[in-house]
Amino acid sequence: MNELPRPVPFTDDPDTGGFWSAAERGELAVLSCTSCAAVIHLPRPMCACGSAELDWRPTAGSGRVFSYTVVRHKMNRAFEVPYTVVLVQLEEYPDVRLTGYLPGEVAIEIDQPMLVVFESYGGKVVPNWIPQAVAPAAAPTTRQGAA
Repeated sequence: MNELPRPVPFTDDPDTGGFWSAAERGELAVLSCTSCAAVIHLPRPMCACGSAELDWRPTAGSGRVFSYTVVRHKMNRAFEVPYTVVLVQLEEYPDVRLTGYLPGEVAIEIDQPMLVVFESYGGKVVPNWIPQAVAPAAAPTTRQGAA
């Protein structure tokens, strides 16, 4: 059993608020420039082209494992060990990489297909990743995480 509730993200940030709003709708989104169509990751208030005209673009919610690690030493009392942290490269936007948490020591390989799921805990909805091979047919889904 977790000793503390899982940390929840600060969703009212002006640069990342659109990401969290999309997650509430069950969408994984990336920030893009409406002037030059560049994807802006990590989100920030202005594109490298100088435009501040930005919009959140939904993605397919699929990617591939870029990197991963298994955590065996307890670093945060909210997470029982072992657990696996994945860094997923989005299929549509290979320069965008997002992290995910998988309980236990999960059999993961580099370049393994992953699908986004949406977990609800602490009053927030957070995108997470699961291996495509174990994903439900109707992914992306929302599942309840530990509070």
